[in-house]
Amino acid sequence: FAGEHVTAGTILVKQRGTKFHPGLNVRRGSDDTLFTVVDGQVRFEHKNKKRYQVSVYPRTDG
Repeated sequence: FAGEHVTAGTILVKQRGTKFHPGLNVRRGSDDTLFTVVDGQVRFEHKNKKRYQVSVYPRTDG
């Protein structure tokens, strides 16, 4: 799933609790679901030893 191109509004992670935290261009719903607010590429990044941060970077055509 990391590296995939997603569209705005796509659910990235359904979870209970917050193992995955929202990063750049990602928001958290009331049930801890993470979803994207822009079109782009998904990246999972280490926040610390036990937690990940999920970010979506807009695609840059060049």
